[in-house]
Amino acid sequence: MPQYNVTLNKDASKDDLEKAKQHVKDQGGEIVSEFSLIKGFTAKIPDDAVSTLQSNDKITVEADGEVRTQ
Repeated sequence: MPQYNVTLNKDASKDDLEKAKQHVKDQGGEIVSEFSLIKGFTAKIPDDAVSTLQSNDKITVEADGEVRTQ
């Protein structure tokens, strides 16, 4: 399964975060790690579940990948 970073807007509640994590689990995904400075997590998510997460205006979903500086 591909891995994604899921982040929530600043105005999202802790309940919104828990619902997003539960949605991933309900769709057969797995939480890999949780962020401490922002509301969000990294998860392995089935491709068909990504679009339902992205439809929530409080959530941003981005493919996880290597980050480089110049």
